[in-house]
Amino acid sequence: MHIVTGPLGWIEVVCGPMFSGKSEELIRRLRRARIARKRVQVFKPAMDKRYSADEIVSHGDQRMPSEVVTNAKEILTKIDWRAEVVGVDESNFFGLDLVDVAAQLADSGKQVVIAGLDTDYLGRPFTPMPELLCMAESITKTLAICVQCGNPAKHTQRLVESNDLIVVGAAGSYEARCRRCFEPGIPKQDLLEFARPRTLSKEDKAD
Repeated sequence: MHIVTGPLGWIEVVCGPMFSGKSEELIRRLRRARIARKRVQVFKPAMDKRYSADEIVSHGDQRMPSEVVTNAKEILTKIDWRAEVVGVDESNFFGLDLVDVAAQLADSGKQVVIAGLDTDYLGRPFTPMPELLCMAESITKTLAICVQCGNPAKHTQRLVESNDLIVVGAAGSYEARCRRCFEPGIPKQDLLEFARPRTLSKEDKAD
């Protein structure tokens, strides 16, 4: 996170696929702001209850208490206007309203740090991240490790059957894939079967 002096507000964005360390990086930046004795306020979407109802939690189990909101506009009703740094996790759960909210907060002199997916399960730009990237003063792109081949992964592969844009899940529902291994939508059944642990037959056990 860059050092900003005076009342200048700005927007920092951390984006990438699942399992790439976005929430971990968000927590790191917010902790640094607190070390610098800045007032920090953190928000997360109410629908994300995978690891905790009222904390930002990385897949590596780093945690930070946060306020829960049902939509982006609710952030403005809960904001402490004395806050100097505002963190928002899981931008992809908030939709386009987050763009205007982030702009209002930055225009009021706050440093806004937002983390979220940049592409959806079909590999398309995931709103509101494209709009936030255009507005941001600082952008960090994180990469995961492809579980199929070990190369740098930029995609989030969905493993569960659903055509909904948003399906809350973690390991078991999603995995990181590189450009070559990524399959838009749901991967082929034979690949899923290959990825599952093999159950030994009686003959195998006898051997």
